[in-house]
Order: sequence, then C-alpha cells, then structure tokens
Amino acid sequence: MRYRLLGNSDLNFSVVGFGTWPISGSGWAGSWGTQDDKESIRTIIAAYEAGINWIDTAPDYGIGHSEEVVGMALRQMKEKPYIATKVGLHWDDGGNRFHSLTRETVMREAENSLRRLGIETIDLYQIHWPMKGDDEQTLQGWEAISRLVEQGKVRYAGLSNCSVDLMQKAQAIHPITSLQPPYNMLQREIEEEILPFCAEHNIGVVCYGTLVKGILTGKYDHETIKNFADDDHRRRVGLFQEPRFSAVLDLVTSLQAIAERNGKSLAQLALAWVLRRNEVTAAIVGARSPIQIQETAQAADWMLSAADAVEIEQYLLENSAALTG
Repeated sequence: MRYRLLGNSDLNFSVVGFGTWPISGSGWAGSWGTQDDKESIRTIIAAYEAGINWIDTAPDYGIGHSEEVVGMALRQMKEKPYIATKVGLHWDDGGNRFHSLTRETVMREAENSLRRLGIETIDLYQIHWPMKGDDEQTLQGWEAISRLVEQGKVRYAGLSNCSVDLMQKAQAIHPITSLQPPYNMLQREIEEEILPFCAEHNIGVVCYGTLVKGILTGKYDHETIKNFADDDHRRRVGLFQEPRFSAVLDLVTSLQAIAERNGKSLAQLALAWVLRRNEVTAAIVGARSPIQIQETAQAADWMLSAADAVEIEQYLLENSAALTG
C-alpha cells in the first residue's frame, strides 16, 4: 500500500480510502439495497488489514447508519484508522432530507457524528455539499468548522463538491486541507481548473465515484442490473439506462482487455487511472464484502504505464459522445 500526505495536514493517507455509502443499508433515498451490518464490519476490518488507513463516511449515508456501523467496527479494532466525515445534509423525523450549513447546525451535527462514531476527535471534517446559490451560509458553516478545529473536536477541515471560486472564499476564513470531488474515467471536469488550483494551494484531493457506482468493476450487464433491489438508487441513475448503459458496456469491454493483459481486474485499472494524477492524494472506493475491498486495495501498488494511459484516453475519446448522450 502506498501513502500520501494529505494537503497541509500531517495525515499520511493510504492512496485507497474506504467509502461507506454502499454499506448504508436500506430505507432511505440513496440506498444500495439491504446490507448485513456484521458483513460491513468485517469489510471495514479487512480494509484496514489490507493497508487502508482511513474511512470516509457521512451522516447522510443511511440517515446516520453508516457512521453507526463505523463506530461498531472501531470498537472491535485495536488500531484505529483515520476518520473523515461530513456535514450539511440532514433529515427530519419523517426521514426527509434537507440541506443546512448554519453555524448552529454544524456545531450540533458534529456532536452527533462524534457520538455515532464513538470518537473524541474527527480527523477530517468536510462540508458535504455547498448550499446552492447561498455562499454566505456555506461560508458560515465553514467558519463553524474552523471553531471546531480550535476546540479540538476536529483536526482538519475539508470541502466536497466545491468550485474554485468558493474555495478561494473559504481559504480567506480557514485553510482548506482537502477537497472531495467526483473523478473517474467518465467524469473528468476537475482536470481543467480544480486539480491545478488544489496543487498550487497544497490542497489534498480525495476523489469519490472512482468506480462509477460499480460500473467500472465490469461485474454488471443487462441481466445483473435487473436484480438490483427495488430501493437501490442506481435504478434511477442515467448511466444505468439505455442507450447509455450499452455504450458503457462497450467501453468496459475495451478497458477489460487492458486490465487482463496486465494481470489486473477492471476495478484495479479504474483506480490506477485515477491515481495516475499527481494532484490526487487518494481514491475512495466502496465495498460491501471483504473480498471486494481486498481486490481493490491492490490497485494502490500498480502504477499505470504511459502506453496504457494513452490507449485508455483513445477509448474514452471514441466513446465520449455515446456516454454523455
């Protein structure tokens, strides 16, 4: 396992991080279907044993359930991974989600996350999503996180899904340790402005969506997606609908050939592609079983060759119109 220093922090993150959205369970809008909590705990422990030393979670994942599962796993572990969680997305008593980043909300929700996780300090506390059209409230939330750092309840502060303009405003209030944006072969918007900005300002980049909700594992076809649970949110995602899904499968076939000749899985290829960028600190990957995370963790030790990167780029260019149509 390789490790990289996260931005301006002293956190030496494994280049593959464990994402907990897929283990959030059923009964909420972003569900991946039913999940056995005991299997989730075994998966978290397997991730740490494979060298993955940090977990990314959020209260929004399962209406607090993912944080609770992480807390249960931590109580079984002698050595503890770093914990990154988020704030900004909440729910009412009826399970309805809403967005808030007021100072009072952030301070209260940090306490709730600490309680669910069973820890005294959050290593990395991130704004989950900025308030759309309301930078003032987003920055109010950012200022609240800076106070949590002063109080010792948070070690470092990060942002997710933010523009360069908003990062510049936030920097004037408190140093940004990290940004968490989506980044994968099908979502490359951050390459133009965001990655250069983060490199210039020593902001770590921890990418999510690296396997495109499992599409870039090569394990899905027209038959398997029919078996998604009724409440699996992927049933409503455009990439799993026609004609885009067939276009994705064509791309997957081409990429699979590259992976196989290197003796790797497609998931490992997708992660190595993300990690080829020097600006990227780590790639977050979800898993629902020990065998899944044991496979993807191995991507950390594979350096994608220049020739393979060029070939992948050609495939992405050839398929770009179909994938975005």
